[in-house]
Amino acid sequence: MVDIALTRLDPGVPLPAYAHPGDAGADLVTTVDAVIGPGERRLLPTGLAIALPTGYAAFVHPRSGLALRHGVSVVNTPGTIDSGYRGEISVVLINHDLTEPVRLSRGDRIAQLVVQRVEHAVFHEVDALDRTGRGAGGYGSTGGHLATEEEVRHGAAPPQGN
Repeated sequence: MVDIALTRLDPGVPLPAYAHPGDAGADLVTTVDAVIGPGERRLLPTGLAIALPTGYAAFVHPRSGLALRHGVSVVNTPGTIDSGYRGEISVVLINHDLTEPVRLSRGDRIAQLVVQRVEHAVFHEVDALDRTGRGAGGYGSTGGHLATEEEVRHGAAPPQGN
């Protein structure tokens, strides 16, 4: 458990809460009514500000129910809240539905907040990286689809063979 100081900028919103024991994300709600049209994005306030301890960050994740039922997601998934940030947590939602607007009301759960310990890396430049079995294989390199000839030619995917 980590203790996090929190200020309600809107006294009418609930504290972030976990729906079930063992859940990773605590629910965040919106403080405003909003309509997000097809393909539109909107910044929604949560009425909360937090003070994360050094060595922690919070990540704003989409809610699976909103994604399934309405095609709503968080644009910059996950949104990152650094330990030094003290402003209001706001969530950038996008409506991926091609035809229907989504209507949200004050108090609706719009995202999940996941708090995690984070490490700071020390970066040092080297002339070459060590070799691995994967190498530079990236996008699609583990299969699941057939690579185009152009992807193979440019090294974006390994050759597909029998």
